[in-house]
Amino acid sequence: MRYIYDLHQTMIDHHLILVYEGEFTQEITKSVLAMAERNMDSTGEESSIKRKVFNVMVECLQNIVKHADHNNQDNAAVFLIGRSADSYIITSGNPIHQSEIAGLKQKLENINNLDKDGLKELYKDIIKNTQISDKGGAGLGFVDMARKSGQPLEFEFVELDNGGAFFCLKCSIPRA
Repeated sequence: MRYIYDLHQTMIDHHLILVYEGEFTQEITKSVLAMAERNMDSTGEESSIKRKVFNVMVECLQNIVKHADHNNQDNAAVFLIGRSADSYIITSGNPIHQSEIAGLKQKLENINNLDKDGLKELYKDIIKNTQISDKGGAGLGFVDMARKSGQPLEFEFVELDNGGAFFCLKCSIPRA
């Protein structure tokens, strides 16, 4: 039973206010968003910060729902939100196919290499010239996350024993 205390201590050490691991559906996504919103309301967070955090959370959760490797039962997805004195940290992780790594890595590196104006132009360009993909997205999510946070998106791909990969994404939103 010591692991309960260890988990609790880890959450305190990393300033985690919400952790969810398991299956992600639209209903679960709504519940996670509602819990995070109540937490921010209870702490009196500024509405402009709440909007940014909420927007990034929605994008992360939609990314999990739309793009996770749902055939991979070994590794369910995970979503975490933490709050420190100066920022909110939103982290997600989900299994993906190995074949998706190169494209995701290139897309994220390109986004991270753009400044504020470059992100704005890329966002406009995607809206004007991109069709909705077969998974229901136009590729705006990561761009929108980078725009809302004003920070680079941190990411990592962890190879899994089953030949897939676990995609980890972290987005920091300043509280000031």
